[in-house]
Amino acid sequence: MHPREQTIFALSSGRPPSAIAVVRVSGPQAGVVLSKLAGKMPKPRSAARTQLHDLRGQPIDEAIVLWFPYPASATGEDVAEFHVHGGRATLAALFAALSAFENVRPAEPGEFTRRGFENGKLDLTEAEALDDLIHADTDRQRRQALRQLKGLLGERARDWRGRIIEASALIEAGIDFSDEGDVPAELITPAVTKISSLLKEIQQVLAGQGRGERLREGLVVAVSGPPNVGKSTLINLFARREVAIVSPHAGTTRDIIEVQLDLEGYPVTVIDTAGIRETEDPVEQEGVRRARARASEADLVLWMIDARQVRQVAEKSGSVTEAPVWLVRNKIDLVGSAVTDRATRPAVGGITFDISASRGDGIADLMAALVAFANDYFGPGEGALIGRERQRKLLDQTAVSLERSISVLQRGEEFAAEELRVAANSLGRLLGRVDVEDILDVIFRDFCIGK
Repeated sequence: MHPREQTIFALSSGRPPSAIAVVRVSGPQAGVVLSKLAGKMPKPRSAARTQLHDLRGQPIDEAIVLWFPYPASATGEDVAEFHVHGGRATLAALFAALSAFENVRPAEPGEFTRRGFENGKLDLTEAEALDDLIHADTDRQRRQALRQLKGLLGERARDWRGRIIEASALIEAGIDFSDEGDVPAELITPAVTKISSLLKEIQQVLAGQGRGERLREGLVVAVSGPPNVGKSTLINLFARREVAIVSPHAGTTRDIIEVQLDLEGYPVTVIDTAGIRETEDPVEQEGVRRARARASEADLVLWMIDARQVRQVAEKSGSVTEAPVWLVRNKIDLVGSAVTDRATRPAVGGITFDISASRGDGIADLMAALVAFANDYFGPGEGALIGRERQRKLLDQTAVSLERSISVLQRGEEFAAEELRVAANSLGRLLGRVDVEDILDVIFRDFCIGK
């Protein structure tokens, strides 16, 4: 039997132990499994309490069961759900009972969603949005994923594809009636108008994009600088817990430490790197190498120094990364007012902050600046259509093909028709309805099992 014709099951709720666990079953055997284990079939889409028994008649648990017959289910197949107590032993007994049925097997990652996609319950942009929603860490990420899940991009793409097909039909009609005198001109002109209008819409979407992808990936801020200036203390302050070792000895941080923050809904990863200095210690050398590499990939670098050492602003700080660099002067509680005077303060990129990571001085101003930077980085508004690089590339290809269809018209309507076919195909791939088998495994393997 083909794997897609088999019945699958998986835990669709959180990791045990938990108060309640939801086990989902999907496929042609779902009804048989439900009736055998529950002893009866509940009404469709109605919860029923029952005692579950395995095939040997041994009790498993008191459970709530639900039945979603084909095609009105999330996967487009027969689906049964078992809501049981979330202990490991209970789940193990239920999984063993399910595995005892012929052609019933554990699901692969993302297999429930993939079956829903294959049965027309959602398009590929909505499937990607579902994965984004599951992995959303902040409220802004959640809202963006939810908009995509409602079909924001998919609906536009279907509309665009329909208009491309309409324009293509006009041009092909012009080819068919090319011997009818003025008929081709009457067909080509409205076709070009449709293509130009559509191209403008897609270009506007592409011009405003980038922020959707950035919101999904998050902002990366690297805290870098010489050893023993308080980088780890600042990281712990950001995280509001001790995630990094704080020590008066230089070279304590040897590896990269990452902290995930939610700054007013913006996803931010703050990185604590090893102190950048020349050292003979091979382990610390590797830490410094990793620190430079990670800082070079950051979107913002906080170059931290000891405020008591005015000349400590490393000339290398600007060469670590091409990203903006802010100078953070720590330990201002240990210096006099003459040293902290702004006129004597060295600056990197003109942005400087005076803080005391141990006492909390200046932290509010630094956090406010980070929020403002994030707001500018992610862009205003929440109307981003594109959330993934795959989507942007396919829209880019669509726009290029539309441009070519207009430019090659003078060479012949056949060339324009071919470019329109390529454009429609790109949008079909965006929705997952045309020639996408090669990318489905890549997309769905990142889903959690049970989704």
